[in-house]
Amino acid sequence: MRRPAALIALAAAWAAGQTGNQDPKSVILKPYEMAWRADSGVLADLSFLLDKPAGGKGFVSVRDGHLADGAGRRLRIFGVNFSFTASTPAKEVARDVAAHLARFGVNCVRIHHLDWRAPRGVIDAKFPDSRHLDPAALDRLDNFVAELKKAGVYVNLNLNVARSFQPADGVKDAAQLGFAKAVTYFDPRIVELEKEYARTLLTHRNPYTGAEYRNEPAVAMVEIVNENSLIESWKAGRLRGLGPDPKQEDRTWSDIPASYAADLTRLYNAYLERRLDAASLRAIRAEAGVTAGAPVPRLEPAAFTAASALRFSTEASFYMDLENSFLGGMYAFLKQELGVRVPVVGTSIHNGGLTPYPLLASTSKLDMVDSHTYWQHPRFLSDASGRRIGFEIGNTPAVNEPERSPLLALARVAVAGKPFMVSEVNHPYPNEYGAEGVPLLAAYAAFQDWDAIFWYSFSHSPAETWDKPALPGHFDMRQDPVKMTQWAAAALLFHTAAVAPARTVVERSYDHASVVESVRTAAAAHGPFFTSWFPGTVALRHGVRVKSLDAPRPTAPVAAPAPPYLSDTGQLRWLLSPSRKGLVVVDADRWQALIGYPKSQSAAPSNLGADVANEFCSIAVGSMDGKPVRTSARLLLAAGARASNVGMQWNEKRTGNTDLGQPGMTIEPVTGVVKLRLDGARSVEATPLDGAGRAGGAPVQASRSGAEWVLRIGETPTPWYLVTVRR
Repeated sequence: MRRPAALIALAAAWAAGQTGNQDPKSVILKPYEMAWRADSGVLADLSFLLDKPAGGKGFVSVRDGHLADGAGRRLRIFGVNFSFTASTPAKEVARDVAAHLARFGVNCVRIHHLDWRAPRGVIDAKFPDSRHLDPAALDRLDNFVAELKKAGVYVNLNLNVARSFQPADGVKDAAQLGFAKAVTYFDPRIVELEKEYARTLLTHRNPYTGAEYRNEPAVAMVEIVNENSLIESWKAGRLRGLGPDPKQEDRTWSDIPASYAADLTRLYNAYLERRLDAASLRAIRAEAGVTAGAPVPRLEPAAFTAASALRFSTEASFYMDLENSFLGGMYAFLKQELGVRVPVVGTSIHNGGLTPYPLLASTSKLDMVDSHTYWQHPRFLSDASGRRIGFEIGNTPAVNEPERSPLLALARVAVAGKPFMVSEVNHPYPNEYGAEGVPLLAAYAAFQDWDAIFWYSFSHSPAETWDKPALPGHFDMRQDPVKMTQWAAAALLFHTAAVAPARTVVERSYDHASVVESVRTAAAAHGPFFTSWFPGTVALRHGVRVKSLDAPRPTAPVAAPAPPYLSDTGQLRWLLSPSRKGLVVVDADRWQALIGYPKSQSAAPSNLGADVANEFCSIAVGSMDGKPVRTSARLLLAAGARASNVGMQWNEKRTGNTDLGQPGMTIEPVTGVVKLRLDGARSVEATPLDGAGRAGGAPVQASRSGAEWVLRIGETPTPWYLVTVRR
């Protein structure tokens, strides 16, 4: 393993001066860096899981409710996000980036935040509008897509994410719009500009592949808008017309300008006249206290509780109809006018504290359903002037809270007969329990039979900067040794469906009234499913899907499974100790794991055991040759605990940092013994791997103890090993 000398010295100096503030047991973290350039000698190369070139057999489609490749075979996507300048790397490094992703089993890149002004995106900053694409940035994107395609990596193209509309676009009050969330659904000029951008990008011919993006089989899907919902904006009080707070540094989630609020009110009153009978309209006017001919004001969140069912349902239905009209119109434009041949996604269900069903009613009419979630997303802190000054996180493990785990926040919106995609998910850094995130989600996503997962994010910065150590952000995983190596192991699981789908799928239906009324439902009482009669933990026992959002009546109540939560396949066990320390045991033929607190339970998979010093960790072993673990000749062993940049210091509560530290990454090695039960083995050895998957130390010879082979790990600081079995 090659480490910069300066980094080694810095880490050593830091470790020598640590006290109990580093973590509760004063564990010394060891330097470990990921490496993304590797020409040879890679032992843990998962590119064999990918078909090359991406789209070589034809276009991605939907078959039998799932994604399929051009040959009609099931396509499972285990992908990452590239944001901002990461999506337009310099030509001289693009091939290395594609090869790096393929080696880790990444088979799709979500091209996100492309609609920024260059150099962050592809909008040409030389023009006063946002209607021109920057030729140089577009050329780098084209080259990158071509290199990804050759490596077997698809792309997911996002259209409207963070476009900053300009006055020269003919957009009113452009300076107050921020990302124009909510307004994108109903303003005619902005909708026109969204279609224009889609046409310009998707009819652009990539000179490196020879195809326009609308006819490019390496494009797996196209997303219309990102994290955008009128219902959410209404619930959050962002449709009142107050405009952005001048102290607000980040205007992503700003209130809309007054001019657009007035437009929305006019549309609402026209909707009332068009949809309601005279008696209902009189009732709403009376409740609102307005006379005939005067406009009915829209409800603000503070008035939700007191509003009658008629008034509340009518206004909620108005926003739902606008969402449905916009997404349906954009879908028809993309499919019929532009001729996009791959699945089209409307937007993500992205707010775990809000009911998903009103937005799902429109997004589920398109080709795929998408959702986002983050376990304990950072809460950013600002001073009196609005300047961001820090953050706080919960910093607790998800395995301790199965009833509100990230899995449930996602499983609530999977729809029967539709491919399900998770286009953003993360355990944001510096959560000390990030080792659980990737394997936990991969195992249950396979069990739930989902189609695509994109971790957010691989990088926000261009690859030409990756050789220099940098402080990690909350969301980038590229330099996180534990997440990346757990990712490699999980790629084996997900691509090969090593964890079997649920034997039983429990479907549920809602009527329109319950969908609308769920907007007023308190998350604390009924989240994350916002359904009192359907406990979310059913998703830990069986597959779950929404059958209908417009049924005559809701489904009959479903009983809650009792812990421990055992999957109906017998391959997943979510266990809790009396003190609620969690352990997820994955016990499939080709992939097995212990995720969480291994000392809290005596349970273990069939062929994997562990006796380690670490209180919390994730230990996963997957077959590299397609055989069961017990008969495999090559196994990938990922053993990860904490990861941190050099010298980072926690506050007293361990919910934020008093010192961000220095560039460079360190790990808490998983130390102790791993026990493997293997048929007919004559010798077993584990090669510690460096950050590129090459040999990073001398092989560790296992000793035999009865029916088990005992591997001592942790002496060479690494979060992963290649295990070779000779018979």
